[in-house]
Amino acid sequence: MFDLVTAGDAFDDFVFYNLTELPRPGRELRTDAFVRTVGGGAVITAIAAARLGIRCAVASAVSADALQRLRQSRVAVRNLRRSREPAALTVALSTARDRRYITFNGANARISSRVYRVLPRLRARHVHFAFCPRPCRPWISAIERLRRRGTSTSWDFGWNPALARDRDLERLCGAVDILFLNRSEARLYGRRGLWRSMPHPVVIKLGSAGARLIGRGLDLRAAAPRARVIDTTGAGDVFNAGFLVARLRGAPWVRALRFANGLAAKSTERAGGV
Repeated sequence: MFDLVTAGDAFDDFVFYNLTELPRPGRELRTDAFVRTVGGGAVITAIAAARLGIRCAVASAVSADALQRLRQSRVAVRNLRRSREPAALTVALSTARDRRYITFNGANARISSRVYRVLPRLRARHVHFAFCPRPCRPWISAIERLRRRGTSTSWDFGWNPALARDRDLERLCGAVDILFLNRSEARLYGRRGLWRSMPHPVVIKLGSAGARLIGRGLDLRAAAPRARVIDTTGAGDVFNAGFLVARLRGAPWVRALRFANGLAAKSTERAGGV
């Protein structure tokens, strides 16, 4: 039995950070500020949570580098990538105020169905999903089955415009115990007033403006501490880890928000998500 199992996307990250500007069309930027590391919501959240001292496992399609990094961080791994499949990778361009990504899907293109198949064998106090469900409907019943086993859940969909057109998205959002969104995703996935009506908390990450937790009868805010920002890659996933660890240890909502804000801010002072 683990405290936390994360399930979803993994990437090999190529991060160009501390850029003064993003490249203009037809122009080339040269920099020495580069790091190759591992990333993805499932991997970053698991590593950050394990470093905080809880028992973690990850179910994801990880590369050899990610597998080694996870094991070094004492995270148990259920590798869903088959031997000849290419691992997913992301190239990130990061300034202090903006970031751009381009991603090769690799094995992540099949992650949803594979996580669904192994879900009955995952044993944890909490399962955190970090991928785009395709489609939403089967996951609603999967969440309910986990709840009957005494397992709470959370989800971070990431940015995916196609997901906003899924008819069952609203029901899935209401099924999970905690929903994580950033400001842009909250606008993309939710009609006006939707998040306030959710039966379970919705955490909206606001970057330098901190975070807000809303839901039926809830509206809480916490400011972000100041940070000397080098790279924001993965900060949202580090936030998720901090929030979930705080809650698993019994912290009240506001304290969990503050702890997650502090952890995410600290993560921006180094390059890469881990």
